Amino acid sequence: MNKAGKKKTGVYENVVKQFNKAADLIDFDPEIRKVLATTQNELTVNFPVKMDDGHIEIFSGYRVQHNNALGPYKGGLRYHPAVDIDEVRALATWMTWKSAIVHIPFGGAKGGIQCDPFKYSRSEIQRITRRFTYALGCNIGPEYDIPAPDVNTNAQIMAWILDTYLSTQSPLTRQASVHVVTGKPVESGGSLGRDKATGQGVVFTIEQWAKDRKHDLKGATHFVQGYGNVGSWAAMLMKPYGAKMVAVSDLCGCFQNPEGIEPHELNDYFKKNRTFDGFPKLRKIDDKQFLSTKADIFIPAALENQITAETADLLNVKVVAEGANGPTDPDGDEILQKKGIDIIPDVLCNAGGVIVSYFEWLQNKRSECWDLDEVDRKLRKIIVGGYDRVRDAAKTHKTDWRTAAYIVALTRLERVYKERGIFP
Repeated sequence: MNKAGKKKTGVYENVVKQFNKAADLIDFDPEIRKVLATTQNELTVNFPVKMDDGHIEIFSGYRVQHNNALGPYKGGLRYHPAVDIDEVRALATWMTWKSAIVHIPFGGAKGGIQCDPFKYSRSEIQRITRRFTYALGCNIGPEYDIPAPDVNTNAQIMAWILDTYLSTQSPLTRQASVHVVTGKPVESGGSLGRDKATGQGVVFTIEQWAKDRKHDLKGATHFVQGYGNVGSWAAMLMKPYGAKMVAVSDLCGCFQNPEGIEPHELNDYFKKNRTFDGFPKLRKIDDKQFLSTKADIFIPAALENQITAETADLLNVKVVAEGANGPTDPDGDEILQKKGIDIIPDVLCNAGGVIVSYFEWLQNKRSECWDLDEVDRKLRKIIVGGYDRVRDAAKTHKTDWRTAAYIVALTRLERVYKERGIFP
């Protein structure tokens, strides 16, 4: 229940509302609508892991495969106490739309383990990861379903998944299966630029928004919610444009400095101390003050449902660039639109991660290694193409950008299903 006493809306329920709004607007084929309105496969695994002290804990893990009409299932794995089947179902569906919008040959999937990874040692996390991978078995595969990092997972965890999966394959096929996961360390087949890819995509879409609005990013102000991989990279990559970060938040709290916060120094400090407390010239503020920060750009890069009916009215910005998945619920969306605040929706804004995952997948398949300039150049071209399609759809259908993004995805998927038909 929320503060108003209303039942809290599930994340997947929000996805369904967004889907139906776009489908109604374009008179979407009702038969194909039935197909896309549900997931194709949902897997729950409960598995035991021996802890460092010898006792056994049981963990619940999930993998949801929403759709693979455009290519293999693709999506990250997150380790978080809030992970459940509803959340993973929503995230998998968003992945389908995301790949369709930016025209890469992937479908949508997502997964995770319900746990707080910060409570476990490195060796315990490794055993949890390997046991989860083994439990998933043939439900993942390099041409079938390709996991990647997400909340609280990283390149090291992908390397453990890779090693575990390859150990289950015959010696003759192991080297042909390196692309079973993306977001790996570079030395283990990862792509240059993958660590910053999602944040880089956020910045590329902000750059296009600024060009469209004739807004100079030099001297522009922004604040970031969630200083993990996406939020920290977005902040660091905004700096060369001359933009200034004036507030930041994470699990350790909300902090502000109207004179500007140096993002690289803050990132180094946070990695070392796991808190912003003690960083020079930062003033601690509460959540309400944080969301009320006057700035040009707000980058929510934390978890879902942060911008709601209770919080959207606090925002005093020109644009919300959604680095996180689902940070704005439908009620919050409506308020932002009434206030005239632009939204670069998550299914476009944070697509940089899956785009560079696609590049890594291709490099592994071809036994190639691209330099960083090539990765960034290709990323910019693909995500700007998606941006242009969403912008044009918003104009054509006279609708908001989130609905326009869904329209772009649904139109492409509808065309594919009509061309291929439904078996049998």
